[in-house]
Amino acid sequence: MSLVPSIFGGRRTNVFDPFSLDLWDPFDGPLSSAIANVPPSAQETAALANLRIDWKETPEAHVFHADLPGLKKEEVKVEVDDGRILQISGERSKEQEEKNDKWHRIERSSGKFLRRFRLPENAKMDQVKASMENGVLSVTVPKEKVKKPEVKPIEISG
Repeated sequence: MSLVPSIFGGRRTNVFDPFSLDLWDPFDGPLSSAIANVPPSAQETAALANLRIDWKETPEAHVFHADLPGLKKEEVKVEVDDGRILQISGERSKEQEEKNDKWHRIERSSGKFLRRFRLPENAKMDQVKASMENGVLSVTVPKEKVKKPEVKPIEISG
């Protein structure tokens, strides 16, 4: 019997028993069935959007950092094309499910990911370097030295 009325759809809690506390789960109920019925193509889109990348520009280069925990460098592809596009792609495999497993949460995304960046004109496309350490992909795109325009004095006649 509950001593505190519940505002979460008939759930009951007992304030004297901390182990009986029901926590409200926003993904439990009618919305969770709607999320479960999302088509696979939309789930892949969610995986694409989850790849977080930082892009900073230093005086010498454009530097990209992507968090890719649990992935090996063989599972990630970094490419550049003639249109000055840097593309980072790969695939995170779904964990194998055993018949007797009971999942309580699935929050890590799986599936393919792809991010594309148009690089500025000063990027040296032939000198791009990539490395991966502790689940962080680093891509460095060196910049061309900016030529300062030469100022030529013009003599004024007259």
